[in-house]
Amino acid sequence: MADETNLPSLTTLEYIPYIDDAGQLPDIFQGKIGVYAIFDQNKSLQFVGYSRDIYLSLKQHLVRQPEQCYWVKGQTIERPNRTVLENIENAWIAENETVPRGNGENKEIWTQPINVKSLMTPEEQINYQNPANDELAQIKVIKNVARRVEAEILKVLESRGLQMQLRFNPKLKEEGLLDLKS
Repeated sequence: MADETNLPSLTTLEYIPYIDDAGQLPDIFQGKIGVYAIFDQNKSLQFVGYSRDIYLSLKQHLVRQPEQCYWVKGQTIERPNRTVLENIENAWIAENETVPRGNGENKEIWTQPINVKSLMTPEEQINYQNPANDELAQIKVIKNVARRVEAEILKVLESRGLQMQLRFNPKLKEEGLLDLKS
């Protein structure tokens, strides 16, 4: 547990596999408030964030950036305190000496739902922009793109050994967005 006077150093915390041998995320963070750091396969810091439920945030990041989420370090606190959380987050970023890509120019792809419109194939774009399409036809095209992208993400995670079920929010697919159902 951390408090205002005892900010933990990122280097003193142990690396925890993002996906364990049983194909699960680290359940020690389930329902826990705190700060977490995500590392790629080479243990290079990719993102630092804080959350009221670290476990749920880790699930979202894994879906949004499956190739960048291999290791995690975390520090929990008892009660929500934005100042303490932000101080730890800022201290870890400073300790890293460079801003992780997920906290800089790529923050949106770490923290926002996946916009599948930017992932359309040329064929899907032509189909979507077909002048004969009404709004319903466009929604159908977008939902199919979202389903394709979702399947690709799930295939990557399955190849990494993930065994847990992930449910995407079906309502967001109509808007061309992919995010886990909370």
